[in-house]
Amino acid sequence: MSGPQCCSHPPVLNPSSGSGNVEKFGGLNSYVTGSPHSKLAILFLSDIFGFQAPNLRKFADKVAAAGYFVVVPDFFYGDPFVVADDGSFDLLPVWLKDHSPEKGFEDAKLVIEALKSKGVSAIGAAGFCWGAKVAVELGKHDHDFIHAGVLLHPAFTTVDDIKEVKVPIAILGAEFDHITPAEVLKQWEEVLIAKTEIKSYVKIFPEVEHGWTTRYDVEDKKTVKSAEEAHQDLLEWFSNHVK
Repeated sequence: MSGPQCCSHPPVLNPSSGSGNVEKFGGLNSYVTGSPHSKLAILFLSDIFGFQAPNLRKFADKVAAAGYFVVVPDFFYGDPFVVADDGSFDLLPVWLKDHSPEKGFEDAKLVIEALKSKGVSAIGAAGFCWGAKVAVELGKHDHDFIHAGVLLHPAFTTVDDIKEVKVPIAILGAEFDHITPAEVLKQWEEVLIAKTEIKSYVKIFPEVEHGWTTRYDVEDKKTVKSAEEAHQDLLEWFSNHVK
């Protein structure tokens, strides 16, 4: 995963942000929002900055308002990535050794088990940056874990991962993204078009950077508008495939 872009515009974390609650879910501290009686759930798989990011929680609340029970687990056990004071990301490879997407995948399975045990009948996964790799892993298993996925400015994900996806998948990417550039997203799109057995959708948003859907500056009207468009695309995808 290349450099500064994955760590640019880090959020100011706020443990009390959002209109939901933090509780144990599937063994993990999780931000939960929406009706606990809903039979439809969306699993939010965060970027490297974790589950206390206010814009991420605000997005989760928006999805919950559409009728879903939304769970945002703390896959990093209280240890999200922190950008150094000098803005460097040198410690990211070290941090990733203890916080790999593969470990996140194992933890996500426990959260999904907990959702099913409370009566949820359909689950979608929204993966942001780091979380996109977790969502892809979940999507390789037909409907065992999730019914559909959305990858937002994905990281750690390869074309071979995309080839193995077995559930409907939407990919929302940025025009300016050194981690998963637009050319790579177009390769993924070609692979998905050839996979006629699953529904898929790839959209590249102009003039935005990696992380824009949750790490926008609220004063930047243009990026906010683009983020809101991505949010709406996600809601439409889940309304069609998680039901």
